[in-house]
Amino acid sequence: MLNTIKINSIIKPYNKVLKIEGDKSLSIRWALLASQAKGKSKSLNLLKSEDVLNTLDCLKKLGTKIKLKKNICEINGLGLNGYKYKKNITLNAGNSGTLARLIMGLLIHTKNKIKIVGDKSLSKRDFYRITIPLEKFGAKFKTNSGKLPIIIKGTNSPRSINYKETKGSAQCKSAVMLAALNTNGETIIRAKKSRDHSELLFKHLKLRIIVNKKENIDFIRVKGKKEIKPLNYKIPSDISSGAFFIVLTALSKNSKLKIKNININPSRIGIIKILRLMGAKINFKNIKNYKGEKIADLIIESTKSLKPINCPSKLNSKAIDELLLIFLVAAKANGISTFRNLSELNQKESPRLLWGSKILSMMGVKNIITKDSLKIYGNPNLRIKKKITIKKFLKDHRVFMTSTIAALIFGGKWQIHNKEAIKTSFPSFLKKIRFLGAKIQ
Repeated sequence: MLNTIKINSIIKPYNKVLKIEGDKSLSIRWALLASQAKGKSKSLNLLKSEDVLNTLDCLKKLGTKIKLKKNICEINGLGLNGYKYKKNITLNAGNSGTLARLIMGLLIHTKNKIKIVGDKSLSKRDFYRITIPLEKFGAKFKTNSGKLPIIIKGTNSPRSINYKETKGSAQCKSAVMLAALNTNGETIIRAKKSRDHSELLFKHLKLRIIVNKKENIDFIRVKGKKEIKPLNYKIPSDISSGAFFIVLTALSKNSKLKIKNININPSRIGIIKILRLMGAKINFKNIKNYKGEKIADLIIESTKSLKPINCPSKLNSKAIDELLLIFLVAAKANGISTFRNLSELNQKESPRLLWGSKILSMMGVKNIITKDSLKIYGNPNLRIKKKITIKKFLKDHRVFMTSTIAALIFGGKWQIHNKEAIKTSFPSFLKKIRFLGAKIQ
């Protein structure tokens, strides 16, 4: 079974230094904004995952000239509304909700109909959350009951809008912000807290954006029709990819790890805040600012005793991609942990809340799940001695990688299918796990 891995032993103690590839969210956003800039933009450390490569392919279909070689990507931007809208264009977003939703914001000017498609997993996800606000700009959509495939036809004169984002979705917020760039007026966004990479890039590019942050809500104002300057960008390493090694190290015996130059944007480090509350040893070194983003080296050490947590819901959006891993930490904690308001977790590549509960149950960890919560009964002495098979998870990369980490921490004989799922976000995952000493067949 070439597409399946087997793990039959826990990882041995290690003391290593690791470098992670570029941040996926920033890689996609850089490419989209570079395509709308006037002139040549260059990036270093662009993530070469399927999601990012699909982004580049979509931009090429819209007339953008792109050169990708080794660790450098060059994009010759066409300027605002510079895409070449040929007839019968189909854009394949693959597995990427970020790409599919954000690029729609840049297509509200298209004169010809454009079809957007995705893989089986992406085609199950809700797109009404983005077509409804984009229709207010004047674009028209034909959807499959709110799902892909979607056909978009733009408008000659997109209008600015008022938009209330209630789900804590950075994708929806960012798509509206990108659409606002092509309007003559000012778009006003009232958004539930979520990742702010788009806002930081807008500010760095000196686009006309004002952000007022309140406790639970961000008020964002974007004025359009300002030329975007080219952006040379060394993309920081991805905290969501680094999270797998953070948890592996914290839960393994007598181990220590340094991860270099990783993005510690405050809207992305929910996992670190949660793990610290549970007693994990995680420290920042060499903190610096880079074009609006905060980056640092992370030092992680094994933790002998972990406390349970009644997880603050306000941290959910800052840890949305890492919650499956956090559930593993709760499984090893000395007590009962509770997580609430998690309905958005089932809107990901797979129904991840359900999968989190399922993996724990397979491991022998008692848990109680509702439609939007999970209670986990931790066991600090948990050791698995049975066979566990993980399959039919819609090729969700995070289910695959979380299962791999669980096998290396808790033992047992694991067979995990669909290893090609990692190509979506982290193609070198297994290589780096082996570098730390893991035995994977």
